[in-house]
Amino acid sequence: MTDLADPGKPRTRSGSAARDPIRTPPGPAGALLAYVGVRALGLLALAVWSAARGTSAHTLLTARWDSLWYTRVAEGWYGYQVRLPDGGVHSDLAFFPLLPALERGLSQLSPLAAPDAGMVVSWLSSLAAAWALYLTGTRLHGHRAGVCLAVLWAAVPVGVVQSMAYSESLFTALAAWALWSVLNGRWVWAGTLAALAGLTRPVGAAVVAAVWIAALLELRGRWRAPGARMVLGLLLAPVGWFGYVVWVGVRTGSVTGYLDIQGQWGNGFDGGWAFAGFIWENLTGTVVGGLGLLAGVALVIWLYVLCVRQRQPAALLVYAGVVVTLALCAKGYFGSKPRLLLPAFPLLLPAAAALARWRPARAAAALAALAVVSACYGAWWLNGAGPP
Repeated sequence: MTDLADPGKPRTRSGSAARDPIRTPPGPAGALLAYVGVRALGLLALAVWSAARGTSAHTLLTARWDSLWYTRVAEGWYGYQVRLPDGGVHSDLAFFPLLPALERGLSQLSPLAAPDAGMVVSWLSSLAAAWALYLTGTRLHGHRAGVCLAVLWAAVPVGVVQSMAYSESLFTALAAWALWSVLNGRWVWAGTLAALAGLTRPVGAAVVAAVWIAALLELRGRWRAPGARMVLGLLLAPVGWFGYVVWVGVRTGSVTGYLDIQGQWGNGFDGGWAFAGFIWENLTGTVVGGLGLLAGVALVIWLYVLCVRQRQPAALLVYAGVVVTLALCAKGYFGSKPRLLLPAFPLLLPAAAALARWRPARAAAALAALAVVSACYGAWWLNGAGPP
């Protein structure tokens, strides 16, 4: 088990650069280049797969499923809704405002249409997220682990979402930099970034919780009153998430307005009851599908246990724990569960630390294989019938 009693010191191994499994120079440039390479492979696979099927990779990335809703908000702001045949209503108020606001701003300042602006925001945000992941991995386990963490995040099975006009890349970038700020004691930055993350996705509450609990633990350890900058950071952290939920409540005339809108979409928190029922249906039906779902859930829980055993900083553990809990215990379209787990990057830290200790050829081969599998799976998945 890795000793993280002092998370301020990177864990490095002695030896020459020839033992480095990821031969990149110190600093984020090598990690970002490796990240871009993995994502470029994914986009190439998507383009080839889509061409073979007669579909448009560009449309899949910018103008399907949630991307359409973000575009509508960007072009006309809030107020659009769809009435379903069963009488239900889907409202665009379910979508948090930061991504469509950036789409709107970029499309007004450039020749890009709103959907393409959303894709550009995601691409740039994914690079910012990879940078923060590299810094986090480097701080905790050394340069090689930082590179591995960035590459592993790029090569997760649903990594293609990082290149879509979705909000996951933007949210992960804000969350990762907020957590990085917490690790460095930059509380105003942490609070500001947490507020922005809270304007991006409902799970922004996870970043707020991480900032607050990390601050409380630090204060408990020091037995002294918080400084002005910490107080300001803690006050800023919930402003984005809480502000949007309150605004929706005022707009709908109901204290539970946002929860009501999520309920109309079939979403909500039920402690995992609906998801458990879905798994049971698969176990009593195809069996293989049910076993696959159980294996997936077990893997996520096992990774989190490894994070705890690895003694990750409290901010990372709280953040990952809340993201995992909300993803696994929420109702809704179950095919989106992997995407909802995409921001939970601390789950990849144990694997990144392990890869950093492998021989160069073995580590490079493992990451390359993961990149190929991710590229093929992403192309197949995005060309499927349902939204990711």
